Amino acid sequence: MNPVNPDSDKRLSTKQTRLSVGLSTFDLRLATFFNFEENKKPMKNIKIAVIGLGYVGLPLARLFSTKYPTIGYDINQSRVTRLMQGVDDTLEVEDNILQEAITKHGFLCTNELEKIRDCNFYIITVPTPVDKHNNPDLTPLYKASETVGKVIKKGDIVVYESTVYPGVTEEECLPVVEKVSGLIYNKDFFAGYSPERINPGDKEHTVEKIKKVTSGSTPEIAKKVDEVYNSVLINGTHLATSIKVAEASKIIENAQRDVNIAFMNELAKIFNAMGIDTNDVIEAAASKWNFIKLKPGLVGGHCISVDPYYLIQKAQVYGVLPRIMSDARRLNDNMGEYVANRVMKLMNLKGVLVKDSKILILGVTFKENCPDIRNTKVVDMVHTFEPYTKKIEIYDPWASIEEVKHEYGLTITNNLPNHKFDTIILAVAHNEFLNLDLRSLLVENGVLYDVKNILPKEMVDGRL
Repeated sequence: MNPVNPDSDKRLSTKQTRLSVGLSTFDLRLATFFNFEENKKPMKNIKIAVIGLGYVGLPLARLFSTKYPTIGYDINQSRVTRLMQGVDDTLEVEDNILQEAITKHGFLCTNELEKIRDCNFYIITVPTPVDKHNNPDLTPLYKASETVGKVIKKGDIVVYESTVYPGVTEEECLPVVEKVSGLIYNKDFFAGYSPERINPGDKEHTVEKIKKVTSGSTPEIAKKVDEVYNSVLINGTHLATSIKVAEASKIIENAQRDVNIAFMNELAKIFNAMGIDTNDVIEAAASKWNFIKLKPGLVGGHCISVDPYYLIQKAQVYGVLPRIMSDARRLNDNMGEYVANRVMKLMNLKGVLVKDSKILILGVTFKENCPDIRNTKVVDMVHTFEPYTKKIEIYDPWASIEEVKHEYGLTITNNLPNHKFDTIILAVAHNEFLNLDLRSLLVENGVLYDVKNILPKEMVDGRL
């Protein structure tokens, strides 16, 4: 009889354990794969209507059309006409992709209410602006809620994507849907909230690649909303615990960035006063592994320059004064004026007379390589110069001449002027500006100022 070998038994046990673990890991991976594939399958009997076909709504509607019958609704007839011609003037959806959605997937854009009556999954993606006093203006949301109220049926779901303070969906919007429809929320119809994360002009973080936060008015509806979004998103979703949590998560995304940029703008003011190059300081500090590298600049657009006001106002209702966010907003809102005053100081130092000087501003959009002019702070620069000179020209190859005129009363050109200027300000980092010989457009002692820190340091007279 062979003696028992404990070491042999131990090795056998270890081998069996490893085999068992290996099989478990394989089974887990296999299950994960099939669960992933299951999540990507379209939900049955879903017909989607997206209300509002701007920078957010159109890309989302186009994406959903690849898996679901989808209709885009917008009150702007000219916008609808252009989209059905296969042209997106916001440049968020490439024309060939939009045309494929229309011809291959049956994507339809309309301003006719009856055409969305048969839908059962309504998504609202309208703007949430502020008024002249920076108070939230919920008018677009109210009107969109009325629109949905006219067509929503028992069992339908309405999902809001517009950025709001916590509570707007359930306390402001859904009562409108109830009133217009005569249906009862969470009994006859249901709701969700999935905050938009579109970054205008960003061709890397496109809608299908964005991880979306989702939520629903009941656990079952939350799961259903999550599954619908998950089925078209490459990087999936994060299911929030409530609609209010999802609303709050979105607004702090933009408020956090606003505060961080405000800090950099404040540093720029300090270092400019001290005669230290801000960009050099940032590059040095960024050599530390945990330094968050941001740059100073003009904060415009429809998100960062607007959304914090929603949370600021709501916080005060609860007796909380959000000082950091409020101070950040004031600082960032004044940067256009600050830049103009700094340029005038540089002009005086170089002996360039500010009065009646010829000034060229490069760029009017709120960010580079996109046509979006919403809340651009370049306008504040222009208004600061105007008491001293009216000879201000704005060159922007991306912006719509008609839209800038309508929104701001400013005349711009899409072609580079070919005469000399006393001062040139590079305000937006469009690719078209990177290789221009700007010095050739300046008089001999002219001033070149770089707001975006993209030109060689030795080439400019000043930068933010």
